Amino acid sequence: MSDAETVIAEAIEREWAIACGESLTGGLVCAQLASVPGCSAVLRGGIVAYQVEVKERALGVTPDVLAHGLVSEQVATALASGARAALGAEIGIGTTGAAGPDPHDGAAPGSAWIAVSLPGAQPWTQELSIDGDRGQVRAEVAAAAIALAARALTD
Repeated sequence: MSDAETVIAEAIEREWAIACGESLTGGLVCAQLASVPGCSAVLRGGIVAYQVEVKERALGVTPDVLAHGLVSEQVATALASGARAALGAEIGIGTTGAAGPDPHDGAAPGSAWIAVSLPGAQPWTQELSIDGDRGQVRAEVAAAAIALAARALTD
């Protein structure tokens, strides 16, 4: 079973909805989850928050959180929890990072943070450093975010 299938199966079993707050991955996490048959029972959707204003307005990321840097554990966590709140879900997945080829807000290309927010639990977070071109970075971060969600739901 793939990580995406695991996330969908666990969400269905728990009757929990899933929401994504994505920056770096631009919707890839939501798209991969949407490729799993039966996902419509639990996948609420996602918000692509590429610009700072969207992070603030749509997902409630505060200036205090943004002060840690756009590519930070705090922002990834806020994207995950903001997606949960905005879309009425129990599972939130957040991604932020620098896809390249240039640095982003002081972060080197390939740098990323991912987060998973679940009810009543500390957020699951992971820092990533990925080599490759822009497409490879985005794809690997999306895959890592789904893998982290699968671990969080089965641990």
